[in-house]
Amino acid sequence: MKINGKNIHNNITAYLFLAPFLIVFSLFLAYPVIYSLVLSLHKVSWTTNLYNIFSDMKFVGFDNYIKLFHDSRFWWSLIVTGYYAVLTIPLTVFLGLILAILLNNKLPGVSLFRSAYFLPSVLDILVVGIIWTLIYSPHFGILPKILDSLGFSAFMDKGILANPRTALPGVAIAMVLRGAGFGMILFLSAIQNIPVSVYEAAEIDGANAWQKLIYITIPLVKPIILFLVIMGTIGSLNAFTEIYSMTQGGPYVVEFMGGIQGATRVSGYYLFEKWETMEYGYAAAVSYVLLFITLGISLVNAKMMRKKN
Repeated sequence: MKINGKNIHNNITAYLFLAPFLIVFSLFLAYPVIYSLVLSLHKVSWTTNLYNIFSDMKFVGFDNYIKLFHDSRFWWSLIVTGYYAVLTIPLTVFLGLILAILLNNKLPGVSLFRSAYFLPSVLDILVVGIIWTLIYSPHFGILPKILDSLGFSAFMDKGILANPRTALPGVAIAMVLRGAGFGMILFLSAIQNIPVSVYEAAEIDGANAWQKLIYITIPLVKPIILFLVIMGTIGSLNAFTEIYSMTQGGPYVVEFMGGIQGATRVSGYYLFEKWETMEYGYAAAVSYVLLFITLGISLVNAKMMRKKN
């Protein structure tokens, strides 16, 4: 009986320690997720009281999802998101790896350079977006002036972010330079954990620097590459702040499936537009489709990591 009483006391203590987390989890994660699912199955008007689940919402079943798959703007946002991922992920991985290799050497002031390259990754995306908007500005931005001096005068008229061909690459460059420092830290940690004896054995066999990079360094940091690719893909699906602060989905000049689309309207920004126009049920359906895509990517990541291990 004493043992049972002690076990009960320990269980109660454990639940008391878990209670704050469970309360916060229920209020700020579980409830919004469940309520969003309920919203996605209803048609919600601008007069609907969203805080009352029994208000004038009209149950429509899967109509929002059916409408979603016939929405050219949604499909366009997925295409733009894919293009954005292709622009950002390879460059972020490549630049992070190159910086890690260079800063792995014992050079004067190497700690200062590591801190300098890592610093942009801790800045808020909104701040980075505003800074790069000023850099790209055709009126007082430094980059259009440099391009104009090199003979690319077209950027002095519209700028980079107002040109449908360069707007998304412009946003991508800003985010690559912001995120490369984070990748550098991960790669640097992985490279420093590679035994020196492995490189020494390769040198004895006559391997040069390029061969050591291709056959030793890159294979041993593949888990980091895979992690950055998956996180970059998920980040692209959730991209919003950089688009909102730099282009707001524009310029709106691209024709696709009979409609005018925004050159930088990624899925995250399209979701924001639906909330902004008070199409809450439809927006919830969009968010759930993006959630399932994200979960699918995460499952692929877990499977690949298990296979790698």
